[in-house]
Amino acid sequence: MPEPKSTFDATYPCDFYEPAELFEPDQMYTIPEIARLLQELEPDAEIDPDTEAVLIDWAIPWVMTHAEDLVIAEPLEDDGPGYYGVAPHAVEGEAGEGAAEEGSEDADSHDGA
Repeated sequence: MPEPKSTFDATYPCDFYEPAELFEPDQMYTIPEIARLLQELEPDAEIDPDTEAVLIDWAIPWVMTHAEDLVIAEPLEDDGPGYYGVAPHAVEGEAGEGAAEEGSEDADSHDGA
């Protein structure tokens, strides 16, 4: 049931990290690791399963919302998780721009162009 805002002592902006702020540019992360990072925890932090489930519920829509700034990799094992990382174009600075350009050239060469 909805509650009036006046019921709460305080409200806060609903700000989330951008992928370039959250991820190391040379690392790939699983959804549970992303969930931890969004809570300012280390990717390998021990948390109880119920808390992890709630954090994952927040992480999945975050990944979907930021999909244009992410890259994905196949699981390392057949039954393993997928991995996500920040896309080169989403990283600020010259390193990110150069990586994005290299990625487009690689993509063109795979298309037979």
